[in-house]
Amino acid sequence: MRASSNYISLFLLSTLMLMAIPALADNVETALMPGQVIEGHAKWEEDCAKCHKRFDKGAQNALCQDCHKDIRKDVEQKQGSHGRFKGQRDCKSCHTEHKGRAENIAPMTDQTFDHERTDFPLKGAHANTKKVECKACHKSKAKYRDAPSDCYACHKKDDKHKENLGPACSDCHTEKNWKETAAKFNHDKTRYPLRGKHIDAKCQDCHANERYKNTPMDCFSCHKKDDKHKGQEGTKCEECHDDRSWKKSPFDHNKSRFPLMGKHAKIECKKCHLTPAFKDAPLDCYACHKKDDKHKGTYGEKCETCHAESDWKTITFDHDLHSKYPLRGRHIATKCESCHKGHLYKDTTPVACLACHKKDDKHKGQFAEQCETCHTERNWKLLLFEHDHDTKYPLRGKHRTTRCESCHKGHLYKDTTPVACLACHKKDDKHKGQFAEQCETCHTERNWKLLLFEHDHDTTYPLQGKHRTTTCESCHTGRLYQDKTPTACYACHKLDDVHRRRLGTECQSCHSIRDWKLWDFDHDTRTRFKLEGGHKGVECAACHKDRMEAKVKTSAQCVSCHKKDDKHEGNYGLQCERCHDTSIWKSLKPGTGSFRFR
Repeated sequence: MRASSNYISLFLLSTLMLMAIPALADNVETALMPGQVIEGHAKWEEDCAKCHKRFDKGAQNALCQDCHKDIRKDVEQKQGSHGRFKGQRDCKSCHTEHKGRAENIAPMTDQTFDHERTDFPLKGAHANTKKVECKACHKSKAKYRDAPSDCYACHKKDDKHKENLGPACSDCHTEKNWKETAAKFNHDKTRYPLRGKHIDAKCQDCHANERYKNTPMDCFSCHKKDDKHKGQEGTKCEECHDDRSWKKSPFDHNKSRFPLMGKHAKIECKKCHLTPAFKDAPLDCYACHKKDDKHKGTYGEKCETCHAESDWKTITFDHDLHSKYPLRGRHIATKCESCHKGHLYKDTTPVACLACHKKDDKHKGQFAEQCETCHTERNWKLLLFEHDHDTKYPLRGKHRTTRCESCHKGHLYKDTTPVACLACHKKDDKHKGQFAEQCETCHTERNWKLLLFEHDHDTTYPLQGKHRTTTCESCHTGRLYQDKTPTACYACHKLDDVHRRRLGTECQSCHSIRDWKLWDFDHDTRTRFKLEGGHKGVECAACHKDRMEAKVKTSAQCVSCHKKDDKHEGNYGLQCERCHDTSIWKSLKPGTGSFRFR
C-alpha cells in the first residue's frame, strides 16, 4: 500500500515538471531575444512561436506569409514586387527584425523603389516624376499595392467623353499624351474604317456630343444637309459617291441597268437625267430621241433594234441574223424603205417575191408567184432554175436555147406542160401525122434533119442500095405505127414493073437494089430451062406472057409456046424436042428420020 502511494506521487511530480517546461522555455527565449521587434510586430513580441518554429529555420518564411497573405499571393502568382524575385528568398534577407521598435525593416523610398518590379510599370507621363508624384496615385493610409491600375480610376475626372466611351481609356489613349490617339486607336479596326476625306475629318464632326456608341454609319445621317438631290435619289449616297470627293462620282454607270455605250459615254448627265431624280430617267431610246426619228414613227420605237449608240448612221441590225428573211444579192443594197413600206412592227412585211416585184413580172402572172424557183436575187436575168435537175424533162439540143414561153404557154403551175414532141411541134410535122407522135424515135433535139433512127439497126429491113437515099415517105406511105409497111419489092415498085408482072413479083430474084437495070439472072443456072439455040437472045416476054402472082411458073414444054408453030397440028404429040432442036426448027435431030415416015 505504501509502495503504491509513492508511485502516484512520482507520477504527479513528473506531470507537473513537463507542464512547466514550455513556460520556462518562452521565458528563456524571451530573455535571449536579440532586441525588440518593430512596432507592427510588438503585439506578438511575447509569442515567439508566431514567427519562429523551434529547431526549424526554414519554416519562418511560411510563418511570415501566414500573416502577410497578400505577399504569399504575389509569390505564388508571380506578380507584384515579391512575385518577380528570381529564385526563392527568405523574408529576413530583406526584412531584419529585433532592431527596435522604430526600425524600418522595409527600407525603401520613393527614389529607391523600382516601380518596374510592380504590376504597373511607369511609362509616358506616369514616369515623369517631376509632373507626377507618388501620392497622385497612392492615396494616404492605403497600401501602395492597393493603388488602382486602371486609367478610369484616376482619370475619371479628366474624361472628356463623359463616360460615353466607357472606362477603357487605354483603347484609344496612350500614357504619353492624352491628345495623341491616332497611334493607339485604329479606326480601321472598327466596323467603320476611315477612307478618303473621313481620314481628315475631326472626330466630333461624326461623333457630335461625344457620341461614340451607336454612331450612324450611313452617309445620309451625316450628309443629309449636303444632299443636292433633295432626297429624291434616296439615302444610299454611296451608290454614286465615295468619300474621296462628292463631285467626282465613282458611280459606274456600266453597272446600272443602262450601261453607257458609244456617244452616251460622253454626254452630260443632265442630258438624260432632266430632274435630280436620276432613277426616273427613261431607258428606251425613243423617250429621248423621238425628235431625231427620221422614220417618223413608222419603224416603231425600238431604235436599238437597228441603230447603235456609237452612231445613228451605223446600222447594227443584221437582217440575216435578226430576221427570218436573210438578205441576198441585190436585196443587200436595197434601201429599207423599198421593202418596208408600212409600219415595221405592226404590219407584216411580205416575203414573197411577187409581193414587191409584181410590176416587174415579165411573165404577166403566167408563171405563178414562185419567182424564186427560177430567178435569183443577184440578177433576174440569171436563172437559178435548172430544167435538167428540177424537172423530169431535161433540156437537150435546141431545147436549151428555146425560150421558156415557147413551151410553157399556159399557167406554169396550174397547167401541166406536155412533154410529147408533137404537142409543141405538130405544126412542124412534115409527115402530117403519118408517122404517129413518137417523133423522138427518128429525130433528135439537136436538129430535126439529123435522124436518130437507124433503119439498119432498128428494123428488120436494113436499107441497101438506092433504099438508103430514098425518102421515108416513098416507102412509108401509110401510118407508120398503125399500118405495117410491106417489105416486098413489088409492094412499092409495082408501078415500076416493066414486065407487067409476067416475071412474077419477086423482083429481087433478078434485080439488084443498087440499080434496077443491073440484074444478073442466069436462066441456065437458076432454072431448069437452059436458053439454047434460038432461045438465046429472045426477050423474056416472048416466053413469059402470063402474069405471075409470085414466082414465075412457065411450062418448059415447047408446045406451050410453039403450039401455033406446030406444023403437025398436034399429030406428033407434044414432045417437039424429040425431033427438033432449039437452033432451027427445020433441022431435025439425027436419027429422027425414021419417025417421019411412020
